[in-house]
Amino acid sequence: MKSNTGNLPRPLDGYTVIDFTTALAGPYATLLLAGLGARIIKVENPLAPDSARSNSPYLGKEGVTMMRRHDDDMSVAMAERGRNKLSITLNMKNAQAGKVFSDLVQHADVVVENYSAGTADRLGIGYSVASALNPRIVYTSISGFGADMVSGQNKAMDTIVQALSGLMMTSGEPGDPPVRVGVPVGDLSAPLFAVVGTLAALMQAQRTGLGQHVDVSLLGALTSMLACEPFEAIERSGQEIRTGNTLPRLAPFGIFPTRDGFIAICAPRENMARALFQVMGMPDLHEDPRFSSRDGCVKNNKELHGLVESWTRTITTSEAVTILEMEGIPSGEVRSPAEGVRDPRLLARGETELIEHPKYGQVDQLYGGGMPILMSASFTGFDRPAPDLGEHNDYVYGELLGYSSDEISALKRDAVI
Repeated sequence: MKSNTGNLPRPLDGYTVIDFTTALAGPYATLLLAGLGARIIKVENPLAPDSARSNSPYLGKEGVTMMRRHDDDMSVAMAERGRNKLSITLNMKNAQAGKVFSDLVQHADVVVENYSAGTADRLGIGYSVASALNPRIVYTSISGFGADMVSGQNKAMDTIVQALSGLMMTSGEPGDPPVRVGVPVGDLSAPLFAVVGTLAALMQAQRTGLGQHVDVSLLGALTSMLACEPFEAIERSGQEIRTGNTLPRLAPFGIFPTRDGFIAICAPRENMARALFQVMGMPDLHEDPRFSSRDGCVKNNKELHGLVESWTRTITTSEAVTILEMEGIPSGEVRSPAEGVRDPRLLARGETELIEHPKYGQVDQLYGGGMPILMSASFTGFDRPAPDLGEHNDYVYGELLGYSSDEISALKRDAVI
């Protein structure tokens, strides 16, 4: 966890975000806003809090476990996604909750929610209600198919979005069953667009005094990214969309086995290919009509990739990386996730970091994502652990909204919070 030793300002200092999100897509968006310095007030139903709180594995005083052993064990998901957030409880199904929501919105700049389309409106916390309470509010919705797409199948999870987007038919070999990408890219791409939209809307609100509804769908975000690759044009030209661990149209380009692992080699330019032929001990390949041009390498990619593999199998991954680096050929060891997050470059920049339990600190060598945005004159990142459920009720309701202790006690008594 980072420390703002230089007492630098934070880019979003002074902005307050009311966070009605759960699971991954919404909480990741508000995590990024928290890392940029916004005050995030995470609102959870005390009877049914964020589902991520019940996701295994858990982090506790005994380290990481698959099953919760102690009441103060915290899910790793919450320990990562809850950093730098304030936690309050509010049961929006309680008749008295509307007044509390009104007070929260009037003290906020942004509301973020990731309910299924139409749910926020049914709860009385949709954009129309929020904007009537605070015309400057930027209201960001993240949903499966769009806030205006209410249908029978209205719930979307990452695997569903991967399936619908076509992504599952881009990995693997021709004829393979669909391949689910291991990282939940649908749940992670939508919040990136949501944050961009939220910041743009805040800038417009500064100029005009009026907020607006920012509407991002998981399916739209992921499919728009997928469409950046010309898969349809590739298929129309007679090439395979699914090419396994190589990319024929950029040959030599792919993942190749070594004596003790695998290495990624990407040499899509003629000078790179020529250098690769040289380190392979086959400089004459550049004069071979099959491989003397970019189009030739693409046309004869199978033979070319076979030759590269024959060479990589004779050396270790470390040896291959060293040789290729000396000649300026892009390459990288294929690492496990645990190895990847421990890259010294990432740790030095705060792009990955140790995850802390709010009570026991760094009880295990568990690494998670940091803040992959660094700024020269601002502090970005996380310097507070995730909160327990409702940990900041007294602060938010008392100090921020100005409720008296009797009023807060009454809200607790009536099961509003």
